[in-house]
Amino acid sequence: MTILVTGGAGFIGGNFVLDWLAQSEETVVNLDALTYAGNLDTLRSLRDKPQHVFIHGSIGDRPLVEKLLAEHRPRAVINFAAESHVDRSIHGPSDFIETNIVGTFNLLESVRGYWMGLSAEDKQAFRFLHVSTDEVYGTLSPQDPPFAETHRYEPNSPYSASKAASDHLVRAWHHTYGLPVLTTNCSNNYGPYHFPEKLIPLVILNALAGKPLPIYGDGQQVRDWLYVKDHCSAIRRVLEAGRLGETYNVGGWNEKANLQVVNTICAILDELKPRADGASYAAQIAFVQDRPGHDRRYAIDARKLERELGWKPAETFDSGIRKTVEWYLANPQWVENVASGHYRDWIDQQYGQIA
Repeated sequence: MTILVTGGAGFIGGNFVLDWLAQSEETVVNLDALTYAGNLDTLRSLRDKPQHVFIHGSIGDRPLVEKLLAEHRPRAVINFAAESHVDRSIHGPSDFIETNIVGTFNLLESVRGYWMGLSAEDKQAFRFLHVSTDEVYGTLSPQDPPFAETHRYEPNSPYSASKAASDHLVRAWHHTYGLPVLTTNCSNNYGPYHFPEKLIPLVILNALAGKPLPIYGDGQQVRDWLYVKDHCSAIRRVLEAGRLGETYNVGGWNEKANLQVVNTICAILDELKPRADGASYAAQIAFVQDRPGHDRRYAIDARKLERELGWKPAETFDSGIRKTVEWYLANPQWVENVASGHYRDWIDQQYGQIA
């Protein structure tokens, strides 16, 4: 048995592949374009594992995807492949349109052709699981209830608009062609192997380097924080038992303002790796101009997932953020390879120069 994972060298996809192969002997074919955030250092422990087959390539490359499907005959495709950074989408939206919309379309068409050629039994068992975000729903005011699966789509950034479009394509391919799809929309992930442009790893690494800890605006933007290992377990459960054509929201039940998150990280670092001068890392906090169109609050209602499939997160924010800080402190080489760009060196040697 085999599954095809797209974007499996990224943050969430990489954690998913590691967790899957720690629990199963089922082969993972891992397709990743290795853009700047794709990091094979994350998968270093799998280099000699025959159940991990890595392929450098894009979901938009239909001949390649069709070849992989025909050769490996996966029972499921899990699509993590996406451009996913809001700030980058504001400065350069074209990559987000190309990967998240056009790429998803091409992947769906490749998978549809493969699925149509399966036997009746394999056709019935096959699944296409599309991993998406709560940002497609827009923003919430402080008194609004969390996003449920029935909340209308109101994306506010080029990133979230491109992901909303991809969600609609997945839904349409189910309703029009019968493709057996599942969609998950998650809240903000954090945990090991997170590329350090995102808030939590950025704050940890800047704090240790003695740099300012930048916080947009007043720091009161609220997010629902989901430990990445919990997210991976939710995806496995949806893949196993989710109802076809359904969307499942995945959240951590951990709404926190950005400033509260940063102060929590500072307190943990004060305990585990105190500054030489005895001051708190919180002294490094620096408020910066807010980004354009910054959504004020996201929150996920994950009751459908718990009610139908029995899933709920194992980690609280306090336990998950401590594990995350401890991981970064224990893995300075991974961090250094990212900071220096050395994580790309052997990729360039293996595959040639990557833009």
